[in-house]
Amino acid sequence: MERRRLGKSGLTVPVIGMGTWRTFDTGEDRRPLVDAAIDSGIDLFDSSPMYGKAEATLARAVVGMRERVQIATKIWTAGAAEGRAQADRALRLFGYLDVYQVHNLVNVPAQLALLEELKGEAKVRAIGATHYQESAFTEMAALMQSKRLDMIQIPYNPQRRSAERELLPLAEELGLGVFVMSPLQHGILNPRPRAAELKALGVETWAQAVLKWIASDSRVSAVLTATQDLDHVSENALAGDPPFFTPEQRAAVTRIAERG
Repeated sequence: MERRRLGKSGLTVPVIGMGTWRTFDTGEDRRPLVDAAIDSGIDLFDSSPMYGKAEATLARAVVGMRERVQIATKIWTAGAAEGRAQADRALRLFGYLDVYQVHNLVNVPAQLALLEELKGEAKVRAIGATHYQESAFTEMAALMQSKRLDMIQIPYNPQRRSAERELLPLAEELGLGVFVMSPLQHGILNPRPRAAELKALGVETWAQAVLKWIASDSRVSAVLTATQDLDHVSENALAGDPPFFTPEQRAAVTRIAERG
């Protein structure tokens, strides 16, 4: 598993990380999933209070191994007082946060100030902002240019390439880390490439091809993918193994994706 610098934060992260949306919103034990991820080279886990029980489930799953994993989570509320309450809860659960993000750019003035305060107290190592819609990219770019962020989290895959126009070049220019969210959602898995096409790409599955396509963009720090299938954990992790796609291979993946 390749590891990359998260901008100028001083952190290095695996190029394939694990999201917790839906898959950790449960009372079930997710320690086997965390163990499988770590065994595959994935030690970055991203959560949010928006994801129901996910933060608490993740916290239980990493008991006794907090120093072996990297935890990213988010503030998600319009209220300043509720933002403080969410932060207090996350710190009780995890002790400290490797990456703390303003989720979906909700009340950036209050929540980013809170994250900056926590970073100044060494309770947070890197701070950032997220949004799941391309319509928010102009607002995200303005926030990036404020130079108050260490990283951003955005959508990006062969069918969703708006980030290439401004956000990825800007992140590179400013030295910001980039997490990519939901890489296998919204129909990207619908295409059915031929076996010969996958072989030419050096991958076993179309999901691997999509993840490696994203990871082959050197401006991306980590691709976050969620699963509760133990076999899929190791399968996804293989997308983080070099060598990455050449420009010609990325173009081939894009052509397959356009068939979907």
